[in-house]
Amino acid sequence: MNKIKCECGHVNPEGTVLCEACGKPMEQNQHIDGNDKRKLLNMRYDGSARRSQTYNKSIVDKTWNFFSSVKVGVWLIVLALIASGLGTIFPQEQYIPPNAASRDPSIYYESQYGILGQIYYQLGFHNLYSSWWYMLLIALIGISLVICSIDRFVPLYKALKRQRPRRHTQFLKRQRLFSETDNVTDDDIGKLISRLKEKRYKVHEENGHIMAEKGRFSRWGPYVNHIGLIIVLIAALLRMTPFMYMDEYVWVREGEQTVIPGTDGEYHIKNKKFILETYDEDDERFKEAIAQEGMVEKNFQTNAVIYKETGEKIAGAEPELKKVKEEKIQLNHPLKFDGYTIYQSGYQQNEFNSMTFKIHETNDSDEKSLGSFKINLNNPKDTYKLDNGFSVTISQYYPDYEMDEGEPRSKTNYPRNPAFVFNVNPPGNEESEMSFVGIGKNVDATGENDYKLGIENFEMRYASGLSVKRDYTIPLFIIGAAIFMIGVIQGMYWHHRRIWLHPENEDVMLAGHTNKNWFGLKKDIEHIIEDTNIQMVKDQQEIE
Repeated sequence: MNKIKCECGHVNPEGTVLCEACGKPMEQNQHIDGNDKRKLLNMRYDGSARRSQTYNKSIVDKTWNFFSSVKVGVWLIVLALIASGLGTIFPQEQYIPPNAASRDPSIYYESQYGILGQIYYQLGFHNLYSSWWYMLLIALIGISLVICSIDRFVPLYKALKRQRPRRHTQFLKRQRLFSETDNVTDDDIGKLISRLKEKRYKVHEENGHIMAEKGRFSRWGPYVNHIGLIIVLIAALLRMTPFMYMDEYVWVREGEQTVIPGTDGEYHIKNKKFILETYDEDDERFKEAIAQEGMVEKNFQTNAVIYKETGEKIAGAEPELKKVKEEKIQLNHPLKFDGYTIYQSGYQQNEFNSMTFKIHETNDSDEKSLGSFKINLNNPKDTYKLDNGFSVTISQYYPDYEMDEGEPRSKTNYPRNPAFVFNVNPPGNEESEMSFVGIGKNVDATGENDYKLGIENFEMRYASGLSVKRDYTIPLFIIGAAIFMIGVIQGMYWHHRRIWLHPENEDVMLAGHTNKNWFGLKKDIEHIIEDTNIQMVKDQQEIE
């Protein structure tokens, strides 16, 4: 590394634009900050040597220079904003409505949004925010912020730490605020120093040369911003890890108990009862909405019990469960336990729980029951034997029956439109009779059956849709946002002001610089030179 020695004796690192000690412009490096003898000095980084402006030989140098560019950082942010916008055109997969005909993204997007939805799904935009390329884009923004900050902060910190009160005359004359006064007495300089201290400037003196400074910490505001943003980006990346962030959805039917997804089978939830309350159709406030939607929910809640598995897990054995919490889960009133939060997100109506069938003679117009049996639609038996000798075998069961290209199938595994193929064995008869029975359907498979099956009764139930979430990244987001705001306040409401006094015999040069609010600095200078012979500084935008 080539060092640059200034006439003041200070040895500067390669790439220095202004001597760290005296501020003299280094002739060979003035092109770096675009300095010109006719113009004021570029004081953005106090002429410090930045790696990105000095080295460009190895692949490491080129990579560093690429990410240290503000333009590159801005373009990465623009690309991230465009990508984020694309992700909002249609709902992301996790926000597909619980009551959608199908929550399979390959079906949902095409059925709901047509060809555009199909393209959206095929391009992978349905999971855009967790895609590898979006995460890479966020990571690149983080890398850019880190390198930009290091490339500028470290040299600036060193330059400000090493600055000396005695500055080169070229440095002073090419400051925006400058004046030169003849015949200045020690009395005048004493008054100036006293008033600087009144204004809370830190006054440094070297052989009669004075540098007064205050508000240096405001220069670190942008870098504090960067630290906050980096923490926020890290939090966003950590949301992709199952331990730090989990978002699952589970349907729990009334009376049913199931494992809570995302808990590795450790926790179970039981739906003791689901309650749905609606607004009165005569309520004037909701008449229009009720006319359009059929009803308006006032409240829907799940009376839930949370259990935790205890003891060893034995394959095939029922787990030992310990009650953890019992609570009502309502909209905007979630249930919280052991770091998990369960939200009431939706519900399904008109789902069958059980159906009772009766057997009667085909030719009996009164359909007098010869016997009946009840089927639990969530766990049907293979065969039902009646007291009168009849036996009924379930040959096929379609919980959510529909015809697909002439073939019967079940749309889902939930009993929303149950249909059966039954084999009925009358007493004393080895040959069985086949029937197809469903809602509004009763088909004799052969046309010669002596007996028919009919629906005698049924029970309905609600299915409660619950979101299960765990998010350990929220504190990181809060900390990052707080640090960012501290940086904003630090950079906006304080200003780095410096005033230099350079005596030569009985003459004095006075110069001033600030990173913002030049009017405030001028007012400070007016105050400190009041009642002295020192000339007020001139605001020189360009040196002749």
